[in-house]
Amino acid sequence: MSTTALPAGALRLTDWGLIEAQGADAAKFLHGQLTQDVDHLNAGTARIGGYCSAKGRLLASFIFWRPQPERVWLACSADLLAPTLKRLSMFVLRAQCKLADASASQAVWGLVGAAATAWLGEAAPAAAWATTERDGAQIVRLPDASATDGAAPCARYLLVQPAEAPAPALPALEAATWAALEVRSGVPRIVAATVEQFVPQMVNLELVGGVSFQKGCYPGQEVVARSQYRGTLKRRAMLFDSPVALSPGQEIFHSADPGQPAGLVALAAARADGGATALVEIKLAACAEGSLHALAADGPALQPVALPYALPTEAA
Repeated sequence: MSTTALPAGALRLTDWGLIEAQGADAAKFLHGQLTQDVDHLNAGTARIGGYCSAKGRLLASFIFWRPQPERVWLACSADLLAPTLKRLSMFVLRAQCKLADASASQAVWGLVGAAATAWLGEAAPAAAWATTERDGAQIVRLPDASATDGAAPCARYLLVQPAEAPAPALPALEAATWAALEVRSGVPRIVAATVEQFVPQMVNLELVGGVSFQKGCYPGQEVVARSQYRGTLKRRAMLFDSPVALSPGQEIFHSADPGQPAGLVALAAARADGGATALVEIKLAACAEGSLHALAADGPALQPVALPYALPTEAA
């Protein structure tokens, strides 16, 4: 077992934004827009879900929860909040639902480690995707993750509290550490550089609980369902270490096919040595033989890293 000290602390997540949906029809409206069930979501539970185009391509992804029957909070990438809010608002029509950007009034924090669990005390949610409230703050437990190979997984939380509230009484957490934990969790987050690049299954969204195949229709639902049940999926998301820096939207190449990219970086976290760990959407055929490279087919080679969950046999 690794003796490396586990990360702990708090970080203001300025790259996250928050949408508030309020009204008698808020959950029902969102239920008809997202890939996951919102209408039957109870207080105490959070979910991850996608917002797709009519072609089934992800426009955004959310972590959302419903603290009151007529209120839903949706956390997403800050660089997508404005266009996503505008697009969702176009379809509210006569529904009793008011959508608003709550990023100015609410601060989103990332909390990590045993110290964070101790600071939260009885308000610390016990399991992934559980939620609690404390002193006007909303707390969401995220899946545990390891920041480096061989390290034990550590607890992660989202803390959403009024912007004027004091910062959590925890050590400052480095942004690179939070990013590494997010990437290695294998839970995708759509950012501006990856809009409309992926059908949900291409980034394993259904494997981490982000797609309901029992709920009613939503934009792109037919494409998502067809990918699931007709065996047409030829791409998945996998973890890789790179000796050079990577960023979302960057193309990845296969050694035997220099003329076209074999994959696309979905999320990436910088390492202290100048390299990166990345969640990469990749052609399954490209993983069978040969090697994968950044920048070009003869560029720096990528090394596979184990995901914290199993892929279907099609991608194993």
